[in-house]
Amino acid sequence: MQCNRRAFLSACFFAILTPIAAGANLSPAPRPNIIVILSDDMGFSDLGCYGGEINTPHLDALAADGLRFTQFYNAARCCPTRASLLTGVYPHQANMGHMTGGKHNVEGPHYSGQLSDRCLTLAEALRPAGYRTYMTGKWHLAGFNKPAIRRGRVNWPLQRGVDRYYGTIKGGGSFFDPTGLVRNNKPISPFADPKYRPDGEYYYTDAISDHAARFIADHAREHEDQPFFMYVAYTAAHWPMHAKTEDMAKYRGRYDAGFAAIREARFARAKELGVIDPSWGLSPAAEDWSKVSDPAFEARSMEVYAAMVDSMDQGVGRIVNALKEHELVDNTLVLYLQDNGGCAELQGRRKRGTARADKPSLPPLADDYLQPDLVPKQTRDGYPVRQGVGVMPGPADTYIGYGRGWANVSNTPFREYKHWVHEGGISTPLIAHWPAGIAARGELCHEPGHLIDVMATCLDLAGVELPAERNGSAVKPLEGVSLRSAFDGGSIKRDEPIFFEHEGNRAIRDGRWKLVAKGPGGRWELYDMASDRTELNDLAERQPERVATMRGQWEEWAERTGVLPWPWRPAYNGR
Repeated sequence: MQCNRRAFLSACFFAILTPIAAGANLSPAPRPNIIVILSDDMGFSDLGCYGGEINTPHLDALAADGLRFTQFYNAARCCPTRASLLTGVYPHQANMGHMTGGKHNVEGPHYSGQLSDRCLTLAEALRPAGYRTYMTGKWHLAGFNKPAIRRGRVNWPLQRGVDRYYGTIKGGGSFFDPTGLVRNNKPISPFADPKYRPDGEYYYTDAISDHAARFIADHAREHEDQPFFMYVAYTAAHWPMHAKTEDMAKYRGRYDAGFAAIREARFARAKELGVIDPSWGLSPAAEDWSKVSDPAFEARSMEVYAAMVDSMDQGVGRIVNALKEHELVDNTLVLYLQDNGGCAELQGRRKRGTARADKPSLPPLADDYLQPDLVPKQTRDGYPVRQGVGVMPGPADTYIGYGRGWANVSNTPFREYKHWVHEGGISTPLIAHWPAGIAARGELCHEPGHLIDVMATCLDLAGVELPAERNGSAVKPLEGVSLRSAFDGGSIKRDEPIFFEHEGNRAIRDGRWKLVAKGPGGRWELYDMASDRTELNDLAERQPERVATMRGQWEEWAERTGVLPWPWRPAYNGR
C-alpha cells in the first residue's frame, strides 16, 4: 500500500497548523458538497505544504487535515487541463487537444478548441442528480468574440450545466481590469457592476473568492436541502505579475538571494515533508543568478508572484470560513490542484522597459467600458501599460511574467515547464479535504493520479452514473478511476497507464515507468520514477524492449483518442 502514514517531522509540522477534530465521523457521508479549486501557472513546490516558502496557511491547513497526493498530473496547459478536469476524458476526446480557437496546422475535431457536446461536464452530470452548480473564475473553454456571443454563448458555463457564474471566459488578462468578465451570460465591467463593488481597488483574485463565498452563503439560505458543486478557477499566478501593495510588502527582500538559494531550500523542505523521495537528485538549474542583468527586477518579479499566491490562499480561507459559518465544512469535499507547471514564457521580458510617467497621459476609461484586450493599453485612470526588463511588476500599469529562472524554482525539483510533459510541466499538488469522508487524514498518497480521475471520483461519491447517450449521441465514457480507495488509505485501482500529449510533447506513465519525448520528432526517453522522478538518468538505450512496448501503447492510445494527426513520426531515430 503506497498511501501511508508519514514521517514524524511531517506530522509534527502539520499538527501545529490544524489539529484533527476529536471524534470526527470518518465513515463516508452520502452526497457530499463538492468544491474543485484550480490555480493557474503554479509549480509543484510553491505551496508551503509541498516545500515552498510562500505563506499559504489555509491550503496548508486543508492538507494537514486532509490527504495530499504527491504524484498527481495535469495536462501541461490551460485549456487541455480544464477540458479534461471537467469532463473526465483526455483533452483530445473533449476536442481541446490544443487551445480555444483550434490549432491551425492540425485538422480534425479533436483540435477544434470548442468543448465537445459528446462529453458531459461535472456540472451537467451532477445537476440532474439534484446538485446546485456554481462557478467562479476562469473558463477558457470557449471563445469570447461577437460571433460566439451572437450564437448564444455556445459552451459558456451556463450552457454547460452551471446555475450561477461569475468570471472570465478568456484565459488571462489584467488582475485590475480583466478582459472577458461575465456574470452568468452577460459581459460586464467590474467598475459598473451593481452586484459587486469592493471597497478600494478591484482585484480579480479577491472577486473570485468573494463570489465563491457568497454563492455558499446564498446556497445555505435558499437551497439547504440540496448538495452543491462549485468550481473555483483562479487566474493566480498566471502572468501578468499583478498584486496588491499590502501583499507585496510581506515578501520584500525575500528573494534577493536568487534562484539557487530558494530552490535548494525548497528541495530540502520537500524531502523533510515527504512529498519527494530523498534519493532523487535535483534537476539542473535553468539560470545563474550571478549572470542576471537586473537582480532587483528579478527579485521583485518573484515577490509579486508570491504575493499573488498569498492572496489566492487568503481567498481559499474565506471560502472555507463560509463553509464553517453555515455548518457545511464536514460534508464538503474540497479538491485543490493546478493546471500546469510553472510558466517559463517571456511575457513582457523581451526589451528594456520605460519608467512610469509622472502623471496620466491618456483619457480615463468610463466605468462601463468593457476591457477588450488581454494586454490593456492603459489603466482605468490613464497611465500607459508598460512592459520590459526593469519595469517593476505589481501595479496595474505593468504587464510582465516572472521568467524562466523563477519557473524553474516553482517546479523544484523537476525538469521543464508548462507546455512540456516532463515532470515540471505536468506535476501538480492535489489536496483533498473532507472531514466526514477521508479516513487517511494527514497522510500522503504516492500513487500516480490524473485529472481524468477527478470526475470519476466526484460521480462515485455523489452516486451518479454517467449517461450513455445525450440528444441521441453516445457520450464518451470516463477515462479515469475513482480516488475513493485512497481516501481510506488504500491503493488506487488503476488498470491502464496514464497518457499525455501537448504540442507534440508525449508521455506515458505506467506504474514506476515513464516514457517521455519532446516535440513531434523528439526521441523517447525512459525513466524509473521510483528511483529517478526528476528524470536525470535516461534508460532508453539500456531497455529498448520496454521502450518499444510503451511506445506501442502510446501510439494505440493516440489513435483511439484523436491525438493524431499531429505531424509526428511513428519511429523516432530508428527506435
